[in-house]
Amino acid sequence: MWLIMTSLAAVITTAIWYKKGREDKYKLGTLSLMFWGATLMWLVDHVIAYLTQGGEFFEINLNATLLGFSVIILALLVWVITLLVSHPEGVLRRFIKR
Repeated sequence: MWLIMTSLAAVITTAIWYKKGREDKYKLGTLSLMFWGATLMWLVDHVIAYLTQGGEFFEINLNATLLGFSVIILALLVWVITLLVSHPEGVLRRFIKR
């Protein structure tokens, strides 16, 4: 399930990034690359596991769904931290100096 959720997040993020055009003020390209990297990693993992062990290709259960949500939340958290650190006006630096 986490492969499906991550690939859906990658497609949605890429569509939003593409619609915004060249202006990457919110670093959606970085978020998109994080999701596509995770999708590619898990796709390879699923294919290798399916070829060597057999069984189901997609795991659809509660644990897999919770893992998918936690991966998406972690990627969004890393993205927000990236936005705060690289903010051009230095909002985070001013907040820390207080």
